[in-house]
Amino acid sequence: MGSRRAEPPFDWHDDTTWEPALRGADAAYVAFYPDAAFPGAAGTVGSFADLAVARGVRRLVLLADRGAAEAERCEQAVRGSGAEWTIVRAGFITQNFSEAFLAELVRAGVVALPVGDVAEPFTDAEDIADVAVAALTENGHAGQIHEVTGPRLLTFADAVGEIARVTRRDVRYLPVTPEQFVSSLTGRGVPAEYATQLAGLMAEVFDGRRATVTDTVERVLGRPPHDFAEYARKTAATGVWDEFSEAAPS
Repeated sequence: MGSRRAEPPFDWHDDTTWEPALRGADAAYVAFYPDAAFPGAAGTVGSFADLAVARGVRRLVLLADRGAAEAERCEQAVRGSGAEWTIVRAGFITQNFSEAFLAELVRAGVVALPVGDVAEPFTDAEDIADVAVAALTENGHAGQIHEVTGPRLLTFADAVGEIARVTRRDVRYLPVTPEQFVSSLTGRGVPAEYATQLAGLMAEVFDGRRATVTDTVERVLGRPPHDFAEYARKTAATGVWDEFSEAAPS
């Protein structure tokens, strides 16, 4: 729901911005920032859901993480709000590889994460968005949990290998300890609290439980989900992964 740059502005951490954003709405997409799996998300999402229902919102669609305890508490809060609800569960979003610190790691040539040889059905943001739009605007999704995944399982090493092939660069995956990961992030200017929470979340969800592929995208949208290889090929063409690329964020 919303953005600080939207009109009216919306900030999850400033509840005075919530009511103006809800004015006149009968449905809302609830995507907590930075993530529904982060500590404290459920309390905030629950307060927002209660306010939304009190202001006449009849339908809530929540974006939640597959397998994260705090995200499950967010789900409970939305389901208990009294609104017609739909849960859209997703795993690791494919586009993370071309944003923020992960894009920096790809450009540097070593993607170091605290994840071992665990398979993940990397999920394209477009698939998530399209399923969410369907749940928001169409009937027939009330009370359903849509688990959105990509079409195949890949390890992080597999994914980085595909990026290396399409960029024709020497990019490799390096599993590291949570402590090494936090140290790397803070060294890049990421706040220590956020880095520690992210390391904890990755340890929680990348344990093999999410190593399944669903038919949700085909069932809801009538088309196959986007494959990681397609994303890697298109993203490589933008130059965002090129060493010293002007397309890279400063």
